[in-house]
Amino acid sequence: MADLSGIREHMEVIGADGVHVGTVDKVEGSRIKLTKADSGTGEHSGHHHYISEGLIAEIEGDRVRLSANGAVAAELFEEEKGG
Repeated sequence: MADLSGIREHMEVIGADGVHVGTVDKVEGSRIKLTKADSGTGEHSGHHHYISEGLIAEIEGDRVRLSANGAVAAELFEEEKGG
């Protein structure tokens, strides 16, 4: 499991391929909450998405690198409940 204590607000989240996936809003429990600005379009627009700690490969300076490529990671986002 990843050590989430090193993750801070406004850090960039990137896939294993270096593609921008989102920006950290905050850590909630064992998940990273991404900012609404990175929520995408259509039905994904305007609400937060979450990334499970199991997808975090490492923290590199001001970036959180995931173990999955950006497109795959986006498919694994958890949706905000009720929002």
